Amino acid sequence: MEKDIAKFLYEMGQLKRVKRSGWWIAGVKDPESVAEHSFRTALIAYLLAQLEGADLEKVVSMALFHDMAEARTNDAHRIVRRYVDWADVDRKAVKDQSRRLPDKIAERISSIISEFEETVSSEARIVRDADLLECIVQAREYQALGFSDVADWIFNALAALKTESAKKIAAECLKTEPKEWWQGLKAQ
Repeated sequence: MEKDIAKFLYEMGQLKRVKRSGWWIAGVKDPESVAEHSFRTALIAYLLAQLEGADLEKVVSMALFHDMAEARTNDAHRIVRRYVDWADVDRKAVKDQSRRLPDKIAERISSIISEFEETVSSEARIVRDADLLECIVQAREYQALGFSDVADWIFNALAALKTESAKKIAAECLKTEPKEWWQGLKAQ
């Protein structure tokens, strides 16, 4: 069992090396990794769960694992998905990946990923919004670096947001410059 868990951990480490490929279309030469995206998505999901009064453990777990399949499938942007039948690919990968884990853990991960994919629960909608909101924040950071073609990502993500909390936070992110977080914090 421990050897299989070790293999699972090494596989999840692959997410640190898988780049978010959609940004390449916008000219970003070295986009963030799936792991970096998933980390901030989990932080955003935590905040949204608190603001929306959702099941915190479920939301954070769902956000943490929402892109784990990409350790095997990589990050295929939307243009790639036009040419490949992507139906159930993530679920199949998660099911295979989870086989290395104890049954109870594997069932829990598969269950929350299925719930996320189906987006029927409020928790799944919150995680979907966290995923979109992270994309908006990342796009704003790339805009600040001069990548103007990311505006399409912002527009599409904004249109897909469902929760009021995510919509309000997104509106503020669009008004706030990414560098504002550190201004005024320098030691005198």
